[in-house]
Amino acid sequence: MTGGDMTRGVVTLGESMALIRGDGVAGLEHLATARIETGGAEGNVAVGLTRLGVDATWLGRVGDDALGRRVAGELRGEGVRVVAIVDTAAPTGLMIKNTPHAGRTAVTYYRAGSAGSRLTPADLDRIDFAQHALLHLTGITPALSASARETAFAAVELARAAGCAVSFDVNLRASLWPAEDPAPVLRSLAALVDIVIAGDDEARLITGSPAALDDPAALLEALRDLGPREAVVKRGPLGASASAGGEVVHQAAFAVPVVDTVGAGDAFTAAYLARRLAGAPLAEAVRTAAIAGAIACTHPSDWLGYARPSDLAAFDAADPVRR
Repeated sequence: MTGGDMTRGVVTLGESMALIRGDGVAGLEHLATARIETGGAEGNVAVGLTRLGVDATWLGRVGDDALGRRVAGELRGEGVRVVAIVDTAAPTGLMIKNTPHAGRTAVTYYRAGSAGSRLTPADLDRIDFAQHALLHLTGITPALSASARETAFAAVELARAAGCAVSFDVNLRASLWPAEDPAPVLRSLAALVDIVIAGDDEARLITGSPAALDDPAALLEALRDLGPREAVVKRGPLGASASAGGEVVHQAAFAVPVVDTVGAGDAFTAAYLARRLAGAPLAEAVRTAAIAGAIACTHPSDWLGYARPSDLAAFDAADPVRR
């Protein structure tokens, strides 16, 4: 991806939800208090982008309820341009997150029939893709409903016709595919985009690679063989790798005290896209993304702990206290 595109910004498309986060380490049946926040991959990425200076727009549906107003309000509060379609016939989706044991996170979703799952291609009329440099999607949206799936594919078609690049984070949620093999759908979507981002297990799934394949370069090649010109494989504690043109780069993970890994992948994606939009070399983009993901792991929220430029700059500082 070439530089100079940051002024046109990024549009994300998908479901953002209310989030109830248990306060403390225990099962929900034993916790006395919880916090109300918001979450959802596409909104998370939009927040991550705005914190790094990229103009970001989020398009999605929310219910005509307090939680929907909170979702839209918190995204706006982070500087995201919100195109929230208020659906009077369905509630805002909800996710509940708690820490049953130290180092373990449990997430439960209540999103069946939610407003966010009722996206339709007509909703895309609210976006002028020619005004954006990049459309970002995840594999969550096509799993939500038939209309949401149709909308995801329609968005790619409209974006490409308008000269807007497309990035796709596979972001598999197995629980959203109870009676269907997700691989064909996710593979079809990946084949249409410019940048594909996947965990190593997700890369094996959509490329049909052997389960034992653990060579990131081979996984990157298999992803790019689907059609994208750029591919990224996130490998958790093993780091990340990326490929574009004839270049392949590898980045080790950064060791941090892990509080919660939920949302860290979205922070990684946002930072990677931000640096590539700014014209940064592949190695710099992956390194910055790895730092952003590591920082996100040190906070219990989905996105409240996402990095700003000053956080990225201070990451390697010997003194953990900023004065």
